[in-house]
Amino acid sequence: MAQQQRTGHIRGLRKVVTVTDEVFLELGRPVATPVRRVAAAAVIRNPWAGRGFVADLGSAVADVAPGLGRLLADRLIEELGGEDRIESFGKAAVVGLDGEIEHGAALIHTPYFGNVLRELAEGTSIIVFSDDRLAAGEPLTVPVWHKTAAATRSHYQTIPVRVADAPRPDEIVVVAAAASGPRPNARIGDRRSDPEIRLADLETTR
Repeated sequence: MAQQQRTGHIRGLRKVVTVTDEVFLELGRPVATPVRRVAAAAVIRNPWAGRGFVADLGSAVADVAPGLGRLLADRLIEELGGEDRIESFGKAAVVGLDGEIEHGAALIHTPYFGNVLRELAEGTSIIVFSDDRLAAGEPLTVPVWHKTAAATRSHYQTIPVRVADAPRPDEIVVVAAAASGPRPNARIGDRRSDPEIRLADLETTR
């Protein structure tokens, strides 16, 4: 019943798809800390479908985006076992062929979605993203990075998402993604351990 209360007010919501994977071996080697990656995708009717060019997208964003942010954040938290299990996050939108890229951007690139997802995930970083206009069933790659330290290189990874019957031409798929840890066996260092590299120094070694 609680889940129905959270989703019932999202206008045009057709379905929610959650994709989870957990990596235990990488190149035959056990992963030091098994990492669970989750993407939650909400399929909604495009609020601007059939209306031609709409100059002001704001009212529909304020109406739809906060509910989507809460719904998808709740799915991530549930799949990963709590807010504290989310180490990295990302977001995405896929617009159907009759929509504008700006329609997807309007739903994920404003505080109505981003701030809700960030607060519920207990993050502080800007949320990395991807977006596209695709036919139903086409895959999208969603990037994620650390929720409080975006420059933490070990947490740069991607999560593939595909909804077989979406987006239909008049739909948008809105995605929130998260991971419980870094890439499997991450070991390329970080800014704190990087040597100082300048283009001039590299040129002299040729």
